[in-house]
Amino acid sequence: MKPISEKPIIDIRHLVKRYDTGFTALKGVDLQIMPGEIFALLGPNGAGKTTLISIVCGTARATSGMVLAGGHDIVKDYRAARALIGLVPQELTTDAFETVWNTVSFSRGLFGKKRNPALIERILRDLSLFDKKDSQLRQLSGGMKRRVMIAKALSHEPRILFLDEPTAGVDVELRRDMWEMVRRLRETGVTIILTTHYIEEAEEMADRVGVIRQGEIILVEETAELMRKLGKKQLTLHLQQPLAAVPGTLASFDLTLADGGHALVYTYDTKGERTGITALLGALGDAGIRFHDLQTDQSSLEDIFVDLVSTKP
Repeated sequence: MKPISEKPIIDIRHLVKRYDTGFTALKGVDLQIMPGEIFALLGPNGAGKTTLISIVCGTARATSGMVLAGGHDIVKDYRAARALIGLVPQELTTDAFETVWNTVSFSRGLFGKKRNPALIERILRDLSLFDKKDSQLRQLSGGMKRRVMIAKALSHEPRILFLDEPTAGVDVELRRDMWEMVRRLRETGVTIILTTHYIEEAEEMADRVGVIRQGEIILVEETAELMRKLGKKQLTLHLQQPLAAVPGTLASFDLTLADGGHALVYTYDTKGERTGITALLGALGDAGIRFHDLQTDQSSLEDIFVDLVSTKP
């Protein structure tokens, strides 16, 4: 993770969103995003991810609370705050009969920026869109339209970029290109906040991960530290002879049968001072249980995420 300053570029305090129906989508959210980081916001459908992004970007109003973007209050100083932010929404909302070039150029003009054809060309080339610059949007594939949305968000040179499910419906090659572009943007100092259902992307890309559940932030942690704290490892022992049940002499170990009794799986905490593997192997020998192979696996960020959001608050 690259060094970042101490002052957050996005500062969210006690944010509440309550609808007229009485449903509370956000329940006092506090979150600080630091300049120059890639922050992944994870949560199940309906957790409040898009609501939170919409409020920060000024497309929805909070019931109470405060949001600062680059030190500017998003309500009291909306224009200055919004000028710092680029948003790539989930929905592909574009004029189907407009060209790629005109669409991206128009977005820049909406923020009062002077024409800059060289910048627009560079953005389109970075997104492999330049050869489509004169094509109407209705002629593009879904993946290409998604790229146009990113180009629009970048057209006014924002310091903060929100990517709300940016690779949804995009093929593997386009997804890889997009993440390469995200890395390049971060190197120029742009702060990236993304939501994604592809948790392996968050694990690979994000400096920090935040998990939102039922309108509340339940965890914010550096990705590597989260893996260290909450990750578990599993030792799978492939047995020479199948077992019908785990013997009572092994009850003190966290063992489960797998593969129709042909494998024993031992789960241990990566934080523990001792793994217990040596004691387990000794106990297996004493019980006369032999194995012909073993392997270890560490829980992924997806495993951790599923555990967090499935636990009742």
